[in-house]
Amino acid sequence: MTRPTIGLSMYGRDDRGHFYLPSEYVDAVRRAGASAVLLPPGEQDLDAWLERVDGLIFCGGGDIDHGAYGGRPHSSFYMVDAERDKTEFALAHRVLEQRIPTLAICRGVQVFNVVMGGTLHEHLPDVVGNTVSHRAPPKEPTLHTVILKADSKVSKILGTCECDTMSWHHQAINKVASTLTVVGHAPDGTIEAVEKDDHPWLVAVQWHPELTADEDARQQRLFDSLVTVAGDMSIANKRS
Repeated sequence: MTRPTIGLSMYGRDDRGHFYLPSEYVDAVRRAGASAVLLPPGEQDLDAWLERVDGLIFCGGGDIDHGAYGGRPHSSFYMVDAERDKTEFALAHRVLEQRIPTLAICRGVQVFNVVMGGTLHEHLPDVVGNTVSHRAPPKEPTLHTVILKADSKVSKILGTCECDTMSWHHQAINKVASTLTVVGHAPDGTIEAVEKDDHPWLVAVQWHPELTADEDARQQRLFDSLVTVAGDMSIANKRS
């Protein structure tokens, strides 16, 4: 049987002009039994990408331009990248239109919420304070608990309604897009997981499952489930 192929969005160009993606994303996809294809910002022919992949992962990274959601400038913004925003926004629209199985992680959650009409908190500590640490100083990942709805897809995949997650963000969903369902929160009320009920498999988590998936079987299951659904849908589409 042919291995499913999963496309992964990449960080924008760094100061040396290099595209970049942390290896943990690729490792998690490979452990799930799929082949990984990296998708750098700036591609003009997105349909050519989509002919070659069975599913997508929208990876983490820098902040979305606040103008995309009517936000306000903030001194904490970093790695804002117009080229990446343009590519991922267009790719997100295709995910919605073509019903492509997709896992959205951290920035990826925010991309879908913005594309679908939602907004973001520009700097989370200004809203919820620091009772729950979503990012350790200066800009490092940290663990915190997430509580999930029992009947949610995420909860069923992880096999629990509460788990420790590796968090690495200073922004999060503010106004939720009308067609997304919130299924997870941090103890301080921050939205940590959303799903789209009328999509075959669109799961979005604010935390970084790839950072602990090598040692935490629950977090690896997010990648396993994506690969299984993407493979099954690909087979079904070829038969139809």
